[in-house]
Amino acid sequence: MHAGLMGAHANGPFLARKIMRVGYYWLTMESDCIRHVQTCHKCQMYQNCKNTPPQYLHTMASPWPFSVWGMDVIGAITPKVSNWHEFTLVAIGYFTKWVEACSFKNVTQVAVTWFVKHNIICRYGMPKMLITDNASNLNNRMMDQLCQQFKIQHHNSAPYRPKMYGAVEAANKNVKKILSEMTETYKDWHEHFPYGLCAYRTSVRTFVGATPYSLVYRMEAVLPVEVEIPSLRILSQTQLDEAEWAQVRYEQLNFINEKRLAALCHGQLYQRRIERAYNKKARPRTFQPGDLVLKKRNTALSDTRGKFAPSYEGPYVMKKAFSGGAIILADMDGEEFRSPINSDSVIKYHV
Repeated sequence: MHAGLMGAHANGPFLARKIMRVGYYWLTMESDCIRHVQTCHKCQMYQNCKNTPPQYLHTMASPWPFSVWGMDVIGAITPKVSNWHEFTLVAIGYFTKWVEACSFKNVTQVAVTWFVKHNIICRYGMPKMLITDNASNLNNRMMDQLCQQFKIQHHNSAPYRPKMYGAVEAANKNVKKILSEMTETYKDWHEHFPYGLCAYRTSVRTFVGATPYSLVYRMEAVLPVEVEIPSLRILSQTQLDEAEWAQVRYEQLNFINEKRLAALCHGQLYQRRIERAYNKKARPRTFQPGDLVLKKRNTALSDTRGKFAPSYEGPYVMKKAFSGGAIILADMDGEEFRSPINSDSVIKYHV
């Protein structure tokens, strides 16, 4: 009656009522129906995906400016522009939220290593850590050699999990929004790209409570409107001679560490607020080596079953669990997956 010719794969209580309506009854009928539905393969494969976080939020902070960078690729961007650039490589410093970006025709491994050398290392010094996704152009032999040469720790996020490096995704979203509002013909975005980056750098970021420009240079950038209509700051500084201006600038630089410390404290408080809100919804689930699990199907990949594709795939065997929520799976033949996945993508499989 549950999975037969006219079976609806109903849940346990509904199945028990259906059995009672046709005239059958036994003492443990409802609990038996619930247990049977819980172990039904079809019901487990096609159940709704669980969105409740299985782990508490793990936040990450940068100990000093330009020590941790996140990097991602935007594209392909349509329509094509006059210089035929379709991709944008974006990097963000986790401490100051400073964004560096370049557009390319193709983001090859040569372009990525060139970007890291010229736009990160040669401008801001050696970073401690670089975080990317699992794309092949960001993970290759040239990138490994570069990180080994400059002693950079290269970390990857879990596959198809952009929230693992949310700072880069947020920067991508903001840069795209700024550019979309600047462009007129939508084919001239590359001409507005430097101005879009400047607009992002001179805007207050919620996480640090200041502009990235001020955290890097300990002063605010002079905006075009201040040249057209001179502001009080511009008028006061034009009256200073060279020695007085140098003294003012020296005093500004003396307090840059204090401003960065205030931004660090502001970011930590912001992270705690996010953690409290996130952890209220979390329902911790534990997995042990040897557990059978189902993995959430990746909807970004095509499936010939279309709308009738299951929500999960598997079962798989849980081989190893890490403290941060990452796990390593293997198929039923014992072959392990190449990359770990996050525990919020799996559920236990009942047999």
